[in-house]
Amino acid sequence: MKKMVFSKKRFSSKPSNLGYYSKVFVTCSASIVCAAGIVIGATLAVLHVNNTNGQGGGSDPKLSMIMSEADSSVKASNISDMEADSEALGLAALMGEDQTTEAPAVSDNTSTTLTYTSYRVKKGDMISLIADAYNITTDTIYSANNTITNSRLIQPGQYIKIPSMSGILYTTKKENETPATIAEKYSVDAERCALVNNTDLNTPLKMGTTVFVPGAEMDWETKLEINGDLFKLPLHSYFYISSRWGWRPDPFGSGRRSYHGGIDMACPKGTPIYSAKAGRVVSTGYSNVYGNYVIVSHGQGYKTLYGHMTRILTSNGAFVDTSTKIGLVGSTGASTGPHLHFTVYKNGKSINPTNVVNFAKR
Repeated sequence: MKKMVFSKKRFSSKPSNLGYYSKVFVTCSASIVCAAGIVIGATLAVLHVNNTNGQGGGSDPKLSMIMSEADSSVKASNISDMEADSEALGLAALMGEDQTTEAPAVSDNTSTTLTYTSYRVKKGDMISLIADAYNITTDTIYSANNTITNSRLIQPGQYIKIPSMSGILYTTKKENETPATIAEKYSVDAERCALVNNTDLNTPLKMGTTVFVPGAEMDWETKLEINGDLFKLPLHSYFYISSRWGWRPDPFGSGRRSYHGGIDMACPKGTPIYSAKAGRVVSTGYSNVYGNYVIVSHGQGYKTLYGHMTRILTSNGAFVDTSTKIGLVGSTGASTGPHLHFTVYKNGKSINPTNVVNFAKR
């Protein structure tokens, strides 16, 4: 019988094979990772291109009448109470002259003498920081400066008025309102309200008179509006802004510039669309420009339009909120690809949605 001889060389080759297979494994893994990266990158690139192409028409004259109609179905709040002209301070103007200063003069919130300081906005300033420096509320600054319609838009070099105490301006809505009834409306000290405005507690005021109400605060809706958070995003998933509000090159290749009354939010077809704020659906239908659309009224003169839907999920008269799906993203009407056309109207005119929707919160 022949004796078996085991070669040392054969046994010594085993570690070499392990090293070889290890190298093959690492190489394959790297190749798979690279291939995955290429696929993901290509997918994102295609999505970006598709989103960029997802744009639509500018406006539909037939819908303009719907936007300008007075809305009686949604009760308006007291937002107009805060829109008094700070240049016409009524009785409160008798209490002092404006003073221009760069150094904060800390306000006395127990005083009954109202004066105004003119402050020049510096780089890096925020309304909250200015208010803290003068020991007053942000509401006070907003109310005294009706030109500040959005707190994010104040500019260096801009002058704003700083009242010497916290409170808000109020313009009487009817005849014979008194400091006492106004103070009751805002749950503040009636006697101090009368003294600040240099009048008696029960003096009847003419309609349209502007008074300063010490200690009063703005309603929550008005604060949201000024802070640019009045509306929520109508899309709760990924989207890309393919066309902004304002003048733009015609997306249909005419070579001309066209006015775009909203924002185009490109995303995959079928993406759910939600109402940007609680309200009532006042119109649904089909437009040659916006395709399948929904219009929601929110009160205070605000309406929102959602266009190019592939499907409408609500109906006229329905009450909706930010959790209500009102439609699905599509490309109906004058459109170059799947996207949501979103317009915000104030008193019948389109406004820049970025002034009332915080697009950074996504």
